[in-house]
Amino acid sequence: MKQQKRVSDYGIRIGEMECGKQNAITDVRGVKVGHVTLDDKEIKTGVTAILPHGGNIFEEKVFGAVHVINGFGKTLGTIQIEELGTIETPILLTNTLSVGTVAQGIVEYKLERNPNIGLATGTVNPIVCECNDGAYLNDIRGLHVQKEHVIQAINNADTTFFEGSVGAGTGMTCHKLKGGIGSASRIMNFDQTEYTIGTLILSNHGQKKDLLMDGREIGKEICAIDENNVSETDKGSIIIIIATDLPMTERQLKRIAKRSVVGLMRTGSYMGQGSGELAIAFSTANRVNHYEEMKTIDLKMFNPNDMDIAFRAVAECVEESILNSMVTAKTTIGRNGYEVKSLNEYL
Repeated sequence: MKQQKRVSDYGIRIGEMECGKQNAITDVRGVKVGHVTLDDKEIKTGVTAILPHGGNIFEEKVFGAVHVINGFGKTLGTIQIEELGTIETPILLTNTLSVGTVAQGIVEYKLERNPNIGLATGTVNPIVCECNDGAYLNDIRGLHVQKEHVIQAINNADTTFFEGSVGAGTGMTCHKLKGGIGSASRIMNFDQTEYTIGTLILSNHGQKKDLLMDGREIGKEICAIDENNVSETDKGSIIIIIATDLPMTERQLKRIAKRSVVGLMRTGSYMGQGSGELAIAFSTANRVNHYEEMKTIDLKMFNPNDMDIAFRAVAECVEESILNSMVTAKTTIGRNGYEVKSLNEYL
């Protein structure tokens, strides 16, 4: 990962499982992440792209699943994932009012690379997830995200990337401190083969007093010394992206997506009425060819009796990803001069 101080650098170890080499979603082979950051005075927003693999995702789809934790959100593309169990575009993250623009950007990107879409074959299902960065920091009504930012984020995608106040996370807050992009990974060994589960989150949820760090009630400690305590209900959101190279069916991916709630709760979230929480999981192991000629396809499936280790991995990854999104984020002054402090100031 980029040279940023993460939660493990403060001597805090989340869980008991072994981390991947970068402790990031890109430890899953083939996965890449790219950002476009728009940070200029009252503009605090951007785009983040997650690429499941380096090929043509429309022609070579990956198995995927969606779990809606609390549906106060405007995410696009989940209906088809739920029905068909596949993902056929990069997954894009942005702010709430830019979902349409970003979706148009993905569509144009896929049309350019797939001349058969809409002619000799069907259309394409763009996947765009969002959180609202306009509550405190970003001029969300300015609609500053443009279609070209989507292409730039995809083209910027790499196995190493920044966390915190970057891309879609530029204007996000978490537990009323600075939030944004965070990631983590865990390693599993089965049948003489190493497998990985990684997560990337966009954090924009929670109340300050509820924040937990490895079980410690750090939110209450911060409230005791912080004069700028915001007394509000949870009106934010979190998007959780889970990647693995374990050969999982869409049903198994749905099951691990549900376990993201465990990691979310470990950081103190109770998934409030006005907060939108969504998890999308995909496996890079099983591929579905768009132009498949065979009537039957051979697929591998992870042993259902061993799912517990995957459940634990997801819970640990989500918990650490949320904390990484906060400690790597910088204290930010945004719209109307409003300041949101970074968690690292208190650590």
